Amino acid sequence: MNYSSRLKNIFPINYFEKIKTRNWLPYSKLILCNDGSDWVLDWEAKELKKICENLKISTLDKNYIKMSNKQSVFYTSRYHVLNNWKKQNHRIAFPYFHGKPNSDNGFRKMFNTIKKNNKEINRIQVSHSEMKEIILDTGIDANKVFCIPIGINENYFTKTTKDLRSKMRKKLNIPKNAIVIGSFQKDGNGWGEGLEPKLIKGPDIFLKTVRILKEEIPELFILLTGPARGYIKTGLEKLKIPYFHFVLDNYTDIEKYYNALDLYIVSSREEGGPKAILESMISGIPLVTTRVGQAMDLVNHGKNAWMVETEDYEGLAYWSKYAIENKSQIEQIISEGVKTALENTYTNQIDLWDDFMKGFVKF
Repeated sequence: MNYSSRLKNIFPINYFEKIKTRNWLPYSKLILCNDGSDWVLDWEAKELKKICENLKISTLDKNYIKMSNKQSVFYTSRYHVLNNWKKQNHRIAFPYFHGKPNSDNGFRKMFNTIKKNNKEINRIQVSHSEMKEIILDTGIDANKVFCIPIGINENYFTKTTKDLRSKMRKKLNIPKNAIVIGSFQKDGNGWGEGLEPKLIKGPDIFLKTVRILKEEIPELFILLTGPARGYIKTGLEKLKIPYFHFVLDNYTDIEKYYNALDLYIVSSREEGGPKAILESMISGIPLVTTRVGQAMDLVNHGKNAWMVETEDYEGLAYWSKYAIENKSQIEQIISEGVKTALENTYTNQIDLWDDFMKGFVKF
């Protein structure tokens, strides 16, 4: 056994890694701390890592938070840092996509944490203009708050066509003559069946919308993905509206579900994105949404999608019916939606992240 091997038997491997960190210049490394859920935030971390590689920023995994001193840490989950606030000698950044302080005690607690510790917080990413104003109300320095939309990876999506739609419906066993509306967002509390609705996601509004549509579109069919959809499934069964629900093992599989759709509806009361805004657009699927999240900045009503005020289920139903009945006349709107999505790819956000990282990590 050589000397190096004998040392490894005596000391744990992270001992040597910790020794190595002593030679690092202060704030020269970016530690990406993901939430480990293999859900939306984990995929955002993967995309951010690629952006950092493009910017020549050295990134490390979350194990280095305790092994190193005076580095820069980006927490992909604001829950991780704000619900368990601990003073660190690292620079700290995180996203805050949704959650108004008057909506929930948990959100109020997080806002109070930002207020009390805003001098120790170095960067906050928000995804839309409304949330930027709300975060600034905490008293944090405006130079620490950056509006960067939740982007999209164009390589994961293909614009749907009549043939592709037919192929995907056959593959998913969806009736050929169905009018298929998509809802792919988690909208139940917790990670179980989701029988208790997460009302800020608007599952009750979605059900009111499709109840109206069912009266005029007998071929209505709902396609669901994502975990914790029990509330909405129970509601669809009561309305006698057929549906399929799929839970994806891999986010990139979402493409084929968009390709099976005639329309996508976002019925939320509050959002950070949702990712479905750009996902439906880039897939060439007509989008009808409430005025939430980055929809309020990205959607130009009647130009690239349709947008109504929150809780306006009648408006959602009206424009959904319009989009379905005027397929031959809305190609320009679909094309503008694709253009909007391509303008907001992760690749096209590199300059925004360059501004975010300057003064936070040395590169």
